[in-house]
Amino acid sequence: MPKPGKAFLTAEWRYLVMVNYRIDPESLGAHVPAGTELDRWGGHAYVSLVGFHFRKTRILGLPVPLHDTFEEINLRFYVRRITGGDVRRGVTFIKEIVPLPAVAATARLTFNEPYDTRQMQHQIDKPSETSPTTVEYSWKESRGWGKLGITSTESSHYPESGSLEEFLAIRHWGYTRQRDGGTTEYRVEHPEWQIFPEVSHVLKGNFAELYGEKFARVLDEEPASVFLADGSAVSISAPHKLR
Repeated sequence: MPKPGKAFLTAEWRYLVMVNYRIDPESLGAHVPAGTELDRWGGHAYVSLVGFHFRKTRILGLPVPLHDTFEEINLRFYVRRITGGDVRRGVTFIKEIVPLPAVAATARLTFNEPYDTRQMQHQIDKPSETSPTTVEYSWKESRGWGKLGITSTESSHYPESGSLEEFLAIRHWGYTRQRDGGTTEYRVEHPEWQIFPEVSHVLKGNFAELYGEKFARVLDEEPASVFLADGSAVSISAPHKLR
């Protein structure tokens, strides 16, 4: 295990489809890691269903044969930790789904992240540099397939300071609840992502099967926002436990 702060995993996260919902803060209380607090925008708490494409994955600088490219779907919400004068805005996960058992096992062992495995597939269609992009991520359910997809505009922008897009997309810390009640923290480094607004999106699936009835009810509602982030190379530090 590398020392805390050193890069444990590097990869590219590309074509991030983000479907974002307001949620009752009280329904997240039991999920907030110790040492952090729920982060809010405009007085509201949010959860996001995010699909993206992992590429060029390396652990401790080394490629993992047959495990460097894969899809991920996750349900996450937003927390922050105040340490000294520093406000660390981060995410924590309800569940993360990937198609590779070894990836899920490594994440559970190293970070205690709530990973699960399912058969998955994706489709990315960008006919030209000036055309809309269509991205779809699918996962196998007990009956049929679930799907998360977007068709975006061809034009993009960087999130404005103080905007909801910035609140949702610019997160440089991760926090994970541990079995003993403690919390681990890790840093996620990447440049600012460009945002492509939604033209249309699709979301279907048995979310009670994936996340339970409480979150399924939220995902059945109209989202507060939907957009595509272009993504970038990322570097994730080894986790360390908060005191």
